[in-house]
Parts: sequence; C-alpha cells; structure tokens
Amino acid sequence: MTKEWNPDTVFDVFGSEVARNILALASVRPVSAADIAEYCEVSEPTVYRRIHALQEYDMLAEETAIDDDGHHHNRYRTCLEEVRVRVDEGQFDIDLELNRDYTDKFAEFWDDLEAGVDGRPSDAESSLQSGSATDLNGG
Repeated sequence: MTKEWNPDTVFDVFGSEVARNILALASVRPVSAADIAEYCEVSEPTVYRRIHALQEYDMLAEETAIDDDGHHHNRYRTCLEEVRVRVDEGQFDIDLELNRDYTDKFAEFWDDLEAGVDGRPSDAESSLQSGSATDLNGG
C-alpha cells in the first residue's frame, strides 16, 4: 500500500499525536487497536484512521494473533526506524528508513511479479524510502 512520500504528507502524518503514540507503542511490542485506544484515551475509530494512514506509508505492519480462547485479532508493529528532515536552499528533504522483514519483502515481490512490474529496487533501496523536496519559494 505504499504511497509516495512528500514533505507535506510526512508532516501531516507526524502532526497527529495519536499516530506518534501508535508508532512509539508498537515499537516496543505488537499492540492491538483496543490497547492503543485505551492508552491514548481516544476512540477505536480514531485509532483505526491513524493506523490506516500509517499503513499507507508502510510505517506500520499488521499481524494476526490468536489468543488462548482461539479468537483472532490484529496487532500492529512499527516498521519505521528513522526519519531524517533536512532543509537545504529553500527546500525540505525527507528520508524515511523502514525496517521490513523478509516476509513483507517476499509478499511485495510476489505481488509485483503477478502484476508484471519491472525494475524492482534493490534491497538497499527498498529499505530506504526517500521523500521529494518542497520548495518554500512558491511550491
């Protein structure tokens, strides 16, 4: 579900305290939406909106967990390792480094293979998502 990054998008996503809390919580251990809602003291629909936004940019991964009673529920873990923001000559440059496991990479490879996509980036390139620049002088 990767969307292309641009500085406005990064600032919008990180502008949400709930999104930042989700990333922080899910970096410690996989966490459910209910746990996030309780910790952040917000509704689950709010949590799911933020989860969806974070997943659109590959910063949050979803996994299915089975509890002792056999019930299935989703848990989320952070894929974001580092964000770098640089201001240079009137422009913002954003670099995001994602921690992606081989299961995620294989699933993407398979999806692209089925879709007939050529020109896959190397492993080094796929682990680093670069944002585009925003010109402050009118762009």
